Amino acid sequence: MIVGKPQQNEDVPALLRTAGLTKRYGRRTALDRASFFAVPGEILGLIGPNGSGKTTLLETVAGLLPSDAGEIFWKGQVLPAGCRRDVMFYLPDGIRPYQDQPVARVLSFFAAVYRRSSEQVASIVSALGLAPILQKRVSALSKGYNRRLLLALALVTPHPLLLMDEPFDGFDPRQTREIMRVLRRLAAGRTLVLAIHQLADAERICDRFVLLADGRVRGFGRLDELRAQTRLLSGSLEDVFLALT
Repeated sequence: MIVGKPQQNEDVPALLRTAGLTKRYGRRTALDRASFFAVPGEILGLIGPNGSGKTTLLETVAGLLPSDAGEIFWKGQVLPAGCRRDVMFYLPDGIRPYQDQPVARVLSFFAAVYRRSSEQVASIVSALGLAPILQKRVSALSKGYNRRLLLALALVTPHPLLLMDEPFDGFDPRQTREIMRVLRRLAAGRTLVLAIHQLADAERICDRFVLLADGRVRGFGRLDELRAQTRLLSGSLEDVFLALT
């Protein structure tokens, strides 16, 4: 079952909107006319298994990959790839920035670039529990602490839209819930688009969902709207995803 074109609520103008976004690699179509929108202040989840097109969609939206068709709009106006870094910050999965540098120096560098005060950075460091590893080099960090550093760097930026690829990877269930609370609090008022493959995590934190499978948007909306589409009125996000894909 494939849903139709996403309908925008006219009472809440879209901050970001994609229309027919398509990306091909030779004969393989990684994104097939992907359309969705995000409104100010929400957490929107890109949901799907590995290989469903989540990372390709984020990288195309961020302007790191050229699209073969489709448009990206910002507040109703076409947003060229070269202008996207001005309004959005993309946090990829699986990177270790500035590996030879201490954590504190990396944070200070980002704070200087984005003109953030020491008090603002200290608040982010405290919320994410980074104090014990500030003097460690990035290369020496565990997967979980490296992920906390990446989240801190994203939160240091002032961009109204944050794109994050697998932000909870490397955390156990208790830590994941803690990080969710931090994101809700420190990113309040900003729009987050999160690529998540763990459906239980997505159901806890996201306001709305883009369900991806084989590069196609198979469902879009709040969980209650997706339940109504599938007639699974008490179904979990996993139940709904399986029904639509």
